[in-house]
Amino acid sequence: MSKKIKKFLIPCIFMLALFSFFLSGCSGTSSKTVIRMQKMEEGVDSPVTEAELKDAIKKYQKRAMDVQLANAQVGIWYKILATRYLDAKMYGEALKTFQTAIQYYPANQNLFYYVGVCAGYMANAALDYNGTGSSQEKYNYLKLAESAYLRAIELEDRYVRALYGLGVLYVFELDECGKAIPYLEKARSIETKNTDIIFVLARAYYVQGEYDKAVDLYDDIISITKSDQKKKEAEANKKIVLDAAYEN
Repeated sequence: MSKKIKKFLIPCIFMLALFSFFLSGCSGTSSKTVIRMQKMEEGVDSPVTEAELKDAIKKYQKRAMDVQLANAQVGIWYKILATRYLDAKMYGEALKTFQTAIQYYPANQNLFYYVGVCAGYMANAALDYNGTGSSQEKYNYLKLAESAYLRAIELEDRYVRALYGLGVLYVFELDECGKAIPYLEKARSIETKNTDIIFVLARAYYVQGEYDKAVDLYDDIISITKSDQKKKEAEANKKIVLDAAYEN
C-alpha cells in the first residue's frame, strides 16, 4: 500500500469509527447495521484507490458535521427550555435541564451560573422530612450551587453575576463570610457603583468583625444611591455596626 493511500486511510478509519460511535450511542441499532445503512446511503462500500478513499472521507466528514450541527441545535433547545422553566419558577426542572445543556456546552459559564441559581432556589425549597433539625438535601443543593458558581468564575473570572451569587451564598447560606470577601471585592472592582454588591460585602465585613471597613462601605452606599429606601437601610446598618464596634 502506497504512503499516500495510508495517509488518507487513517483519517477515514477514524471518521468511520467516530461516526459509528455517535450513532450507536443515540439508538439501540447495532454498529454493524448503522455502517451498512451508511454504505447504502452514501454509496461507499470498500474504498481501495486513492480517489475512492478521498471520496469516502469527504462523505463521512459531511456526516460527522451533520451530527455535530444536530447536537449543537439540541443543546440550544435545552438552553431555551431551561430558561422557560426558570421563568416559570419551576426550579427543579430548570436545574435538570441546565445540567443537560452543559453536556452539550461544557465551557459555557452562563449555564453553570444558572445551575447555581436554580440549586440555590431548590436549597430553600428543601424540607427536613426526617425531623432531624437539618436537611442534608438542602446542604447538597447549596454545595452544588457553590461548585457551579466556582466553575462559572473559572471559565470567566470577571463574571460579576457569578461572583455576586457566590458571595451571597457564602454570606447568607453557608455562613462563610471570610470566603465571600475576595469574590465580592472583585465584583465591586468591576461594578464600582453596584450597591447590591456593596451591601453584601459590608455584611461580610461586619460578621468578620471588621467594623471600620463595613462602616466605610455603608457610607459609600449612602453617597452613591439615589434610592431613599437603600439610603435608609444603609444608615440603619451603619448604626448597628457602630454600636457593635462600641461594645467591643
